[in-house]
Amino acid sequence: MERKITSIPDNLNENKEASLGFNIYVLYNGYSSLNVNSKTMKANCTCTLIKGPSNIIVDTMTPWDKDKIIKGLNEHNLMPEDINYVINSHGHSDHIGNNNLFLKAMHIVGLSVSIKDVYYLSAFENGASYKINDDIEIIPTPGHTLSDVTTIVKTLNKGLCAVTGDLFECKEDIDKAEIWMEAGSESPERQKYHRFTIANMVDWIFPGHGEPFESTLEVRGKLKQQLQSSFK
Repeated sequence: MERKITSIPDNLNENKEASLGFNIYVLYNGYSSLNVNSKTMKANCTCTLIKGPSNIIVDTMTPWDKDKIIKGLNEHNLMPEDINYVINSHGHSDHIGNNNLFLKAMHIVGLSVSIKDVYYLSAFENGASYKINDDIEIIPTPGHTLSDVTTIVKTLNKGLCAVTGDLFECKEDIDKAEIWMEAGSESPERQKYHRFTIANMVDWIFPGHGEPFESTLEVRGKLKQQLQSSFK
């Protein structure tokens, strides 16, 4: 694919938007289950709405979930054309399936930032984070895939939140590391590092395939132990 080299326009540059406050909502909780005998996995992602001065949807489920997403948006008095940013934590099919509903939005798919056929190559340059405004920052968190990102958002209703995609599969993977490892990890050691780092940054974690959970001292302690075990 030929990419157009261009600078990010002023109206999309970091810190250009006035931030009046955001709320975060789960439109649909994701799930995943592995069937070892049939060598299959049944999975769909958690779909999250960040509503405020800019409206953002994070991870758009599978192509068969169009009506679910539209219904979820309608419950928050929104239509697809009201979405300003689509963020996909990574490029797997259960996270990007309805991106084409949002034709007025900037699309951030992992480390790729684009509108229509224009790609902004300075985004995430040299591993830097990408700021939408003072309250929302997208951080590279390679592990599950090497282009995974996590959205950090300061909210009015939940405090500081991380929408992580499959950096965390679900709350249960805090105690059962095999859950996230069996789901696939291109870099397990980096994933352990970013799991620990993100958990220590935020109040709530919105994982890729389950309900949000609080980042408690107990959760952080377990992740620290898992990270330290990598160096023994």
